[in-house]
Amino acid sequence: MSTENLELTVIMPCLNESDTIGTCIRKALTCMQENNIKGEVLIADNGSTDNSAELAIKAGAKVIHVTEKGYGAALIGATKVANGIYCIMGDADDSYDFSNLMPYILKLREGFDLVMGNRFKGGIDRDAMPLLHKHLGTPVISFLGRLFYHNTIGDFNCGMRGYNRSKILELNLQTTGMEYASEMIVKSSLNKLNITEVPTPLHRDGRSRPPHLNTWSDGWRHLKFLLLHSPNWLFLYPGIVLSIIGLVLMALLIIAPLTINKISFDINSLLFGCTFLLMGVNAILFSCYTRIYAFMTEYIPPDKLTNKISKFASDKGIFIGAILFILGVVLSIISLIAWSNKSFGDLEPQVIMRLTIPAAFMMMIGLEIMFGGFFIGILKIKH
Repeated sequence: MSTENLELTVIMPCLNESDTIGTCIRKALTCMQENNIKGEVLIADNGSTDNSAELAIKAGAKVIHVTEKGYGAALIGATKVANGIYCIMGDADDSYDFSNLMPYILKLREGFDLVMGNRFKGGIDRDAMPLLHKHLGTPVISFLGRLFYHNTIGDFNCGMRGYNRSKILELNLQTTGMEYASEMIVKSSLNKLNITEVPTPLHRDGRSRPPHLNTWSDGWRHLKFLLLHSPNWLFLYPGIVLSIIGLVLMALLIIAPLTINKISFDINSLLFGCTFLLMGVNAILFSCYTRIYAFMTEYIPPDKLTNKISKFASDKGIFIGAILFILGVVLSIISLIAWSNKSFGDLEPQVIMRLTIPAAFMMMIGLEIMFGGFFIGILKIKH
């Protein structure tokens, strides 16, 4: 068949799938033939040591050999050389039904850029998914993905999905491991691609070997990826909470101790309040750095908030930091004068430390904000 003007490429990453590769290919080719779809099946072999590649060619598929190891690497390599306008990817272990590609095709034809499968809506066969994945891992990752990236996807980890090839290539996906599945959704959401999902059944796989997926390490890589691409949830929101707690404690304790239900909060609590504020400011600054770096490197698309943050931090932020530092110095001088009035002898800690603790932390926070403003200016320099 000519590779020109193909509508669909079915992509299957493969690493020692000789038990099931032929079955998956025949199902996909039969489905395309029965529905008059011009398409191909493309196997991305990722270093198989069995006869998977030979069986794939015998079954009617094209095979490419991707030398860089990893699930994501195999799919990236296959997507680049696919000839179809649309791609449907799925595991070659016969856990997904390649004889039922039409729900994906119809949604892609409607104009959706990414069509996710949803195994929870399609039905999960008994023993097809580990209980930990079914009831904890996938629901948690999916919830966080919806929360962080404002989409409605119910199954972030579904391995069967369809996409507009040119749209996905424009995203310049880079992760080579299992977290590629999350990267595709995250960057599609950030770049405002049209996303939908279709019910997809999950069957017990037909392989005789253990699965490649590692529950804890791959789960952590997915979670870390979601956090790294959301500086608001990773840095900004925790920073705001810590800063508010710190400011409240400082406001309540900087003048005098506070007693609630016979529990006394004094200078030790004031010290922790200042510490919370320092941690919060650090987290907020990291949020600014991450946003601007990601914007400058085109790792995530630009937004108005990033532009406002960078302009404010590199101009007014330096000025605000300088004022806080000067206030800290002034409080330090006042405390030094109070000490000199006592002939540099012993002072009552509960009194003098209400000056020295805020003074020290104001200087630290002020200096960090000043340096942060200059650092943001450096990050904005284009190479």
